[in-house]
Amino acid sequence: MRLATAMDEIAPLNDVRVQNNPAYLIIILLSRVITRIGSVSHVNPKVIEGLYAADLAYLQKLFNRINQLDDGYLSASCPLCHHTIKLELVGFHSNHKSG
Repeated sequence: MRLATAMDEIAPLNDVRVQNNPAYLIIILLSRVITRIGSVSHVNPKVIEGLYAADLAYLQKLFNRINQLDDGYLSASCPLCHHTIKLELVGFHSNHKSG
């Protein structure tokens, strides 16, 4: 799994499946950022849909941890002075419950 880009998080919002069922957002998002699952190197929404619920929950937690979203805050550091601040996140990351 790789770090999510802004487009990884924005593009799924235009997907009709997400518009019809907001819980589908995590399926699309994970299919964009997971680079490989075992021997499967082409991960798409169908692959994510086929996972057991426990595996999906694990990958969602891993996504949050990799993207530093576990506590609803994102840490950011100034590249010049290295001062770190915590930014509160608003959205689905820490509070979203996929159905």
